[in-house]
Amino acid sequence: MPQVSLEELNALVCRALARAGAGDETAMATARALVYAEARGLASHGVSRVGQYATHLMNGRAVGSARPTISAAKGGAAVIDAGFGLAFPACELAIAETIRRARDFGVAFAGVNNSHHFGVAGYHLEAVGVAGMVGLALGNSPAAMPAAGGKRPIFGTNPIAAIFPRSEAEPLLIDLSLSEVARGKLMVAAKEGRPIPLGWALDKEGRPTTDPQAGLEGSMLALGGAKGSTLALVVELLVTSLTGAAFGFEATSFFVDEGNRPRLGQAFLVVDPAALAGDAVYNERIETLIAAMTEDPAVRLPGERRHALASAAAKDGVEIAPALHRQLVALAG
Repeated sequence: MPQVSLEELNALVCRALARAGAGDETAMATARALVYAEARGLASHGVSRVGQYATHLMNGRAVGSARPTISAAKGGAAVIDAGFGLAFPACELAIAETIRRARDFGVAFAGVNNSHHFGVAGYHLEAVGVAGMVGLALGNSPAAMPAAGGKRPIFGTNPIAAIFPRSEAEPLLIDLSLSEVARGKLMVAAKEGRPIPLGWALDKEGRPTTDPQAGLEGSMLALGGAKGSTLALVVELLVTSLTGAAFGFEATSFFVDEGNRPRLGQAFLVVDPAALAGDAVYNERIETLIAAMTEDPAVRLPGERRHALASAAAKDGVEIAPALHRQLVALAG
């Protein structure tokens, strides 16, 4: 398979998105996020999304010229309007605002509306960790999971991420989808013609399936059954009721070319440890817990493997499937 440096991959993605109609800021912000995912082995949220984003830009489901704006603000709270564009510039503005406001107020919350797919939730929190703050990221997506006890997809796979900085080590970064697996894994399996394990998805008749395309047309199974579905409800409300964003069932699937502008929501909560028990107490508590966890040699901290993959990718680049590489080259012109 072609081995591509991260710099080359970033440039290729930028050209592809710009050619599809993305403005420079959108193209660069989106490329950074997708290459970040690719470097960490998160292919379902990596450069395999470029074709999808390019199609949405070309057919109007996403506005390439959109520039995010602050549409409401008060104290430690703000709402960012993504302007129906791709999510990444709006999320960058939201993170910058939450960090700035958390320095002033100790805690800050920013919601994003009129948005699109926001990729790896944890990606957006990297700057929060660098700032020495604790962060949460939440987002909804087009309906893929039923409410507890139901069959009709209502909620998205609604990821949650959290970051906890450490004084002498990489931050603890936790990132999970509330479906059994991310829906993007079905997309990748469908493209590659691979079956999926039972327990990932149901077909549109509500039957367990190993066919990824049938799963994409049906529904995802929630992580932990009713508990996962109820957590998805919490995320859905936090990113919509406070921002005016669309519910997942109001947004057309990302996996079809034609459809509405999804108008989805994201939310970011940032806390400055210095405003509470203080940095020294925070650092002691984090390290005490991590030391207790890692006394068991089988324990692997969240994010450890991703950090190792990213370090290797920065040096050696990443392997891209030949068909995907050809698609990227074609889209980039």
